[in-house]
Amino acid sequence: MTMTNFTTNEQAEQLLVSPTASLLFKHSCTCPVSTAAHDEIVDFLTTNPMPVGVVVVQEARPLSNWLATRLGFVHQSPQVFLVRDGKVVWQASHWGITKQKLAEAVSRL
Repeated sequence: MTMTNFTTNEQAEQLLVSPTASLLFKHSCTCPVSTAAHDEIVDFLTTNPMPVGVVVVQEARPLSNWLATRLGFVHQSPQVFLVRDGKVVWQASHWGITKQKLAEAVSRL
């Protein structure tokens, strides 16, 4: 499992355009729902290792806002994007972020 905190647009863009399926997770370090989503992602990664970029919204608000524009989705946190080749393949937010739903999304690739 590779989870990397992102703070710049360049870091995020590199993950977004990768031909390898990756996750981008917008995380709020003060929200219990976001903590639960984080735990679901960690559980998912134990059997489905893939790159994950983490944007802590309290620490990287400009990046979080840029991602909302870049990806064409209204900002939410927690929010996760499954991305590949510069496109969002699947996304979920709040209680929609589960190990099972992540596995289903990846299985459709």
